[in-house]
Amino acid sequence: MNSDLFSKQVSEKEKRKINAQLQNKGSVWSGIGMFGMIGWSVAVPTLSGAALGFWLDKRYHQSFSWTLTGLLTGLCTGCVIAWYWIKKENEEMLQPKDKKDE
Repeated sequence: MNSDLFSKQVSEKEKRKINAQLQNKGSVWSGIGMFGMIGWSVAVPTLSGAALGFWLDKRYHQSFSWTLTGLLTGLCTGCVIAWYWIKKENEEMLQPKDKKDE
């Protein structure tokens, strides 16, 4: 029983691997483009949060740093956005080619 489950899992993974090789989804440049997209997804909110925090530091003096607060908030937001993109791409890669055409 346990070996049947293991054999089925190995078979499914092998089928996904073969499908991925046959699809030839993209080139090296598309992979670099994806890294760029993920990088911008993190960098833009982080820098925006830091800029907003810097502006708030100039306007409203507090006992804490608005810049660091904005930086950390932007970084967390960027990581969530990057996680979303990676999850979306992973789901598209694992989806069988037949279901994509429907």
